[in-house]
Amino acid sequence: MTLGGYTLDAIDAGRLRLDGGAMFGIVPKNLWARQTPADDENRITLAMRCLLLRGHGRTVLVDCGLGDRFDDRFAKIYGVEHPRDTLARSLEVAGVGMSDVTDVLLTHLHFDHAGGATVRGEDGALAPAFPNATYHVQRGHWAWAHESPRETASFLPEHMAPLEAAGCLNLLGPGETPLPNVELVTVDGHTRGMQLPLLRDPEGGAPPLLYAADLFPTAAHVPLLWIMAYDVAPLDTLAEKGRLLARASEEEWTVMFEHDPTCALARIARTDRGFEAADRRDTL
Repeated sequence: MTLGGYTLDAIDAGRLRLDGGAMFGIVPKNLWARQTPADDENRITLAMRCLLLRGHGRTVLVDCGLGDRFDDRFAKIYGVEHPRDTLARSLEVAGVGMSDVTDVLLTHLHFDHAGGATVRGEDGALAPAFPNATYHVQRGHWAWAHESPRETASFLPEHMAPLEAAGCLNLLGPGETPLPNVELVTVDGHTRGMQLPLLRDPEGGAPPLLYAADLFPTAAHVPLLWIMAYDVAPLDTLAEKGRLLARASEEEWTVMFEHDPTCALARIARTDRGFEAADRRDTL
């Protein structure tokens, strides 16, 4: 797939499992379980689908999964699965080495989105996983990640401090973007200062593509009220979803889902029942 002067590839960084009730908030289980069955611990399987952009002289990775620096207890709690796909292996299949990446755009710093940002070297010290990359984070989100009392289990210092120490961190202000033909849409409901890349064709020949991150992490989260209990401000999420889904349906955006294990892309359709994910595809 090409758009805005970039070649786009989905990069599979593995699977994890999170509590289905937390993933769907006030939605009753007898509704969400029809689309995403739970295991005997009430967890649902989620993808960690990153986005690779190559073009304009850049090799850009959007999000980077949870990495491999976790112990057996963590892996058991979160049902981490790397049966086939790790971040490095998936990049290698796409013809990209870790040192080839020039930019890492982190939508936000929760461990399942930013854990792959750092690695532990042979000397035991933590360092950026992509040694030649600049890491782009919203300035407001960086501050929030160091201050939020609500999300301490999701923001881990080992995913952040090495980036600052290495001097490879680029903190962005509202409306700023480091990439040609990529608008960064900021939203505050899931976590403060999450940034969603919206790719556009400057010639208008192809519809825009939104990488939805955790605003609607799966196709099942497209309906307005299907909102995660993990969100710090669900009413903000509701308003943000309403605005962006309306734009997506009117402007015929394609949406890429980071956490849906079976649906990579869909078009947003407005129906008499509300918004729905239509024309679903499992690949880019």
